[in-house]
Amino acid sequence: MDEAWIHPKQFFMTSSERFQQALEGIERELEARVAHFQSAGQDLEAHRLEQRTQYDLEMLREVGHCTAVENYSMHFDGRSHDERPWCLLDFMAASAQQFHGDVEKYLVFMDESHVTLPQVGGMYAGDKSRKENLIEHGFRLPSAADNRPLKIGEFQQLVPQMLYVSATPGERELRHLCETTGQPVAIGLQHVQGGGGVDEPELKKRSPDSQSMYEMLQGIDNIVRMEIRPTGLLDPAIEVRPTEGQVQDLLSEINECSAKGERVLVTVLTIKFAEEVAAYLNKMGVKAHHLHSEIETLERTEIIKALRLGIIDVIVGINLLREGLDIPEVSLVTIFDADREGFLRNERSLLQTIGRASRNSAGKVILYSDGMSNAMNAAIQQTLERRERQHEFNQKHGITPTTIQKALPEMGVEASELLAGISGKGAGGGRRLVSNRGGRGGGGGGSKDGDWVQRLALGAGRWGSDDIVAAISQPLDSDIPIAEGENAIESDGSKSLPQTLESEHRISLLKDLAKAMRQAAQALDFERAAALRDRIYELEQNMD
Repeated sequence: MDEAWIHPKQFFMTSSERFQQALEGIERELEARVAHFQSAGQDLEAHRLEQRTQYDLEMLREVGHCTAVENYSMHFDGRSHDERPWCLLDFMAASAQQFHGDVEKYLVFMDESHVTLPQVGGMYAGDKSRKENLIEHGFRLPSAADNRPLKIGEFQQLVPQMLYVSATPGERELRHLCETTGQPVAIGLQHVQGGGGVDEPELKKRSPDSQSMYEMLQGIDNIVRMEIRPTGLLDPAIEVRPTEGQVQDLLSEINECSAKGERVLVTVLTIKFAEEVAAYLNKMGVKAHHLHSEIETLERTEIIKALRLGIIDVIVGINLLREGLDIPEVSLVTIFDADREGFLRNERSLLQTIGRASRNSAGKVILYSDGMSNAMNAAIQQTLERRERQHEFNQKHGITPTTIQKALPEMGVEASELLAGISGKGAGGGRRLVSNRGGRGGGGGGSKDGDWVQRLALGAGRWGSDDIVAAISQPLDSDIPIAEGENAIESDGSKSLPQTLESEHRISLLKDLAKAMRQAAQALDFERAAALRDRIYELEQNMD
């Protein structure tokens, strides 16, 4: 194949015949809906819907496209009301039929199924709630609701072969397994009416004596257990410690890990407490940063990279230190308020958080708690059993546990783009990668005073900085000899440079600025690096 056309997602591709039929169908639906509103005395809704839909129809006729064209997909597809839309699984079935002669000859892997599978049902319910409001108030035709995600029942009927992958399987997967293998449904699961009248499994409200996930797993056959690691790594050792003096105890543990070049993850329950713990650790000389949902996605990635590279030693987080976070350098995971029953401290959450320490041969987990909840007990029991099973396997086969070797990330990717002129306003122009931090996490929704890291001169943008980075933001008057009668240069570089600077001073200054720019970029302070690079560019232009 010489070329392939990939059409933007906002365009709906269909034949000219189907296109005309779709326009006629939209007009008929509009007439019926406007009549409905008028008969109910809702003239405002009728007028609003008519104006909106007529504009869309005009755009479709003139340019073949309109904003939010996907809301008319039922007409373009030729589907009837409440008939499911086409999706990627239909393409998989068609490909299986073409290449293997059987529509069911494909396999779907669902990773982290305990999170992913509930989202399938949740997407339909959320979309339905939003669309109903739009339809009720005349913003959309009723057919907009037929452009929707799959219901959970439709999804499971479409998938011929499913492999759920999870260290902590959820109730929906367990029930599905029981149903497909003819086993009695595990205690603790029941049917409830889900979105669109489809039965969905849901966990009953547990009493203190009800089954844990661990107990349910013992009573279900045909679960493939891949719990032996070829690296020989054991599940982490677990300690339960009292909450009294927990922050001071944490500090001593962090110092021990830092001395050995190892990293630490700290899990707490609230954003405020995460920021307070990180601020305290910074004041005590520990290179730490908080990580929570109010921090922008790009900055989260930078913080995790900085942890792996040793620019920081500790991340204090909430619910982001779980699935998918693979950091071999982390040898200690600590969990505050471990006995608090709830979503963030249930059996699965605890197991997922504990698992972050299982990539390091020295992995250890500390649970700070004054009691022992059912979730803690079940999570500890599973972890210790897996640890013992792996230990026996290692003894039998002469395996020595080895920390996972994983290539370190390159912080220089963003820095090189800054230096190459992709960011900032210099030689190449373009936008900057990371906005100036503000509020709690840089998202612009927090305090006007900015991030506490900036106020305390700690954390990202300050780690590893030396006197040059701290002292040089822009050239000062004393840095550059200025000819008599000329004005001093503003530190923000807003005034043009004098042409009488001696060349040796310019060269020396350029070297200092270049060094400061690279150090600022490596310390994740890209705004500072971009400003310095722009200043270098200006100096070089004036030297030509």
